[in-house]
Amino acid sequence: MLVNAAPLLLLLAADSTSANVLKRASGFAARHTKSLARDLRLAFGGVLPRSDAQQVIYCKNSAAALSDSSGSGSTGLGSGSGSSGSGSAGGKSSSTATGSAAGATASSAWHLTQSYSGSTFFDGFSFWNTADPTHGVVDYLDQSDGEAAGLVEINSAGNAVMRVETTPTVASVRKSIRITTLQSFTGGLVIMDAVHMPTGCGTWPAFWSNGPDWPTGGEIDIVEGVNNYTDNQATIHTAPGCSLTSDDPATLGASASVVTGGTDCAAATSGNAGCGMRSPSNVSFGAPFNDNGGGVYAMKWDSSGISVYFFERNSVPTDIENGAPQPTSWGLPMANWPAADCNPWTYFYTHVAIFDTTLCGDWAGSVWTGTGVPGQDQSCATRTGFSTCDAFVAASGASFAEAYWEVKSLKFYNTTAAL
Repeated sequence: MLVNAAPLLLLLAADSTSANVLKRASGFAARHTKSLARDLRLAFGGVLPRSDAQQVIYCKNSAAALSDSSGSGSTGLGSGSGSSGSGSAGGKSSSTATGSAAGATASSAWHLTQSYSGSTFFDGFSFWNTADPTHGVVDYLDQSDGEAAGLVEINSAGNAVMRVETTPTVASVRKSIRITTLQSFTGGLVIMDAVHMPTGCGTWPAFWSNGPDWPTGGEIDIVEGVNNYTDNQATIHTAPGCSLTSDDPATLGASASVVTGGTDCAAATSGNAGCGMRSPSNVSFGAPFNDNGGGVYAMKWDSSGISVYFFERNSVPTDIENGAPQPTSWGLPMANWPAADCNPWTYFYTHVAIFDTTLCGDWAGSVWTGTGVPGQDQSCATRTGFSTCDAFVAASGASFAEAYWEVKSLKFYNTTAAL
């Protein structure tokens, strides 16, 4: 049912087994012709006709119910419908990204299947350039317009930067960036290393993954928060039927300080709050994350469930730094959604990874006058002197100087063993 996307090695021996090996290889190629056709469509900008009608929705649907209290088998990263839907392909229209697939090292069962970093970081992404589904006051730009506006670049450190417009005043919306991986994945290990994330009143940044026909294919928010929050919130949103067995993080095997949004993870019946977990670390999000040199987030998705880990810059495990991740040695995740009442293969599949920064919208705008969440001891309305988030965004360009992502790398791993 699920295809192993680890690198294929054909060993051609000069003996009687060669014919059988070649026959199996031929069969493998025939079964993957459809995936190859999708890759070719990506490369030729949609010239080739589609053979399937699956649609991937790259959006968070309305998060109007998010509040200060609620907040918001295996494959590697492989061929999928990750480039369908709105948005223009940025850079080279390619379904492969920087880095070559590499086998697992002697000390890790996990194989690197895709790596995005350096000068070609953006080559494996499409740029969303249509309306923001979360009703933020942003105008998302395609890659060429983003580069021309100075919002997209690879900086001198070799890191990918995605900014928000800082023009002093605008009529209503500010230019911003939202990108989506061209390739999709089901299961595996995702590791993102960033040195800076957007922060400040009005901002709503996120690094997340999403499946087709939202919320049927599920959503995993790995990094997310708003305004001046300092403690990351990781959340899942699903179709009806997925739930948590408890609202106690310790019982769920997580180090989270609190479960937000309740135990019903279904978007339709939880007011789209989903099942969130707040990090116990006050340097896991926003300004403290940036001041601390950033850090590393890892999301593991296998038969045991879905987990999110956070490591401060000075505490990143050496196995991650060496490209040989060993999740079993990392201790408790900050967030954990066990498979017991939420099958990770039923409620999550064919995901694409997304970086975005919206402004105001359904979450940051709705808690503009709120307090009580770590980092938000004073409301943004009080801090800024503006009664609404939208008015502040339009009049305060200099306030968004810190509203940018700076990402060192994004890596996908898988294993030849069953997930």
